[in-house]
Amino acid sequence: MRAALRVVCEIGVTAGVVLLMFCAYLLWGTGSYTERHQRVLQQQFEQEIHEKNGKRSLGRIRLGSALALLRIPRLGPDYTFAIVEGVDAEALREGPGHYPGTALPGQTGNFVVSGHRTTYLAPFNRIGELRRGDDIVVDTHEARYTYRVTRKEVVLPTRLDVIAPVPGHPSEPPSKALITLTTCNPMYSASERLIVHGVLADRERRT
Repeated sequence: MRAALRVVCEIGVTAGVVLLMFCAYLLWGTGSYTERHQRVLQQQFEQEIHEKNGKRSLGRIRLGSALALLRIPRLGPDYTFAIVEGVDAEALREGPGHYPGTALPGQTGNFVVSGHRTTYLAPFNRIGELRRGDDIVVDTHEARYTYRVTRKEVVLPTRLDVIAPVPGHPSEPPSKALITLTTCNPMYSASERLIVHGVLADRERRT
């Protein structure tokens, strides 16, 4: 009996260590992966801004490539992420992803961006801290767009109307340039979605 208990305890300890290592990988290992890709994406994007002087067309963005840079002052002066085109698993490992088919930055409609909350550098870990009136800054090759947060909500994953051109009203035609940030909710769960909505407040063209 003692031998059996010893074996069970050893298995339990081993399983616990493996589980801890797996959790560490999810929290830090995946972050290192995203950090490396973000470094490359941001450098390439900044270089393209200088070389192409605002002449690149957003309509030619390829899946997996950098669409824009995202800055949220409320989350700190160093908060900067390259937004990639696409929201499949591979795209979101590299950073926040733009939903293909939704509006592009500055366009009338809903510019929808999704991001991880707990793994792969957790770009949207703190978007729940955003308040009404906070800035969400999106830099493209052509311009800098500043959106202002209007509201937050928590919805079920089936509520696809939150990414409609007019959030919550999928049958209405859009008349404003909007932004929607989406992530999982609560922390470490995918049972809900945390949604942050904003409206375009300023547009600064590059010269």
